[in-house]
Amino acid sequence: MTRSTDDPRYFVVLNRAAGGGRCGKLAYAQLGRLRSHGIEYEVAESAHPGHATRLVRDAYRSGFRRFVAMGGDGTGYEIVNGLFPEASGEGATLAFQPLGTGNSFLRDFSTEGLEHATNALIEGRTRRCDVLRLTHRDGELYYINLLSIGFTADVASLTNRRFKRFGHLGYLLGVFVCLVRLPRRPFPLCVDGEEEIDRRRHLFITFNNSKFTGGTMMIAPQADTADGLVEYVRWGPVGRLELIRNIGTLYDGTHVNHPLASRSGVRRVDFHLDGPVDVMVDGEVLRLHPLVLEVLPGVLNVVV
Repeated sequence: MTRSTDDPRYFVVLNRAAGGGRCGKLAYAQLGRLRSHGIEYEVAESAHPGHATRLVRDAYRSGFRRFVAMGGDGTGYEIVNGLFPEASGEGATLAFQPLGTGNSFLRDFSTEGLEHATNALIEGRTRRCDVLRLTHRDGELYYINLLSIGFTADVASLTNRRFKRFGHLGYLLGVFVCLVRLPRRPFPLCVDGEEEIDRRRHLFITFNNSKFTGGTMMIAPQADTADGLVEYVRWGPVGRLELIRNIGTLYDGTHVNHPLASRSGVRRVDFHLDGPVDVMVDGEVLRLHPLVLEVLPGVLNVVV
């Protein structure tokens, strides 16, 4: 049965595995806290990668317009991909209960994590948020945090495979292991209709909606989640010793001042890659062939 689209309840996607199992241990006590404050909801547990996307797509089609990501950035990413493209003109709302590992998106608004997110949900604080759409060879994906290629994607891939259970320490382990083999590669692209293709070598390139990744790395210090722009940050072919000397700047955002770095706000990116590459998007690592990146301005309400 199709529900009314003014249904005040939230559809909660619970990822028990998030945060190395921390989410599963804390989730139902936290849900009880929400209910005690008058938040009504329906809960569905995601069982495997991609499951949350299907749960949300079905819930949206049944009439839900308010959603809660109870997990980490990956849970939020799957929910966004369950909402779009259908929700582009409908004003869907996404809230967070950050019980995952990184919880990077919320750091744009507070460092208080779960307490801030819970108060925002209880008080009903919302703001508009852009959504970024990547068209690739096999389809489309949507995100609200960041997409990166190069060193940052290499680190995320290694961390997910080997070190994720160590949380933030695991991310640091991934950084230092990847230093050993530090490739600097070209990722040909052009922005905002420029005719000349940028074929320079990069340490990494990122396309950001918000500032942080890996929980505390401020990759895009000038990103704004509601400015209608992609914050494009690139760091050129930095060597190992230079990267080690500057690794701390990735945490305070001053890496963008390095002579080999640059940043700009753009509306569209056209990729001219020869084939698939590893891509890190909102904490998830995928191998795909990017074609076009675009902004969908203000199409999502976020509870922050």
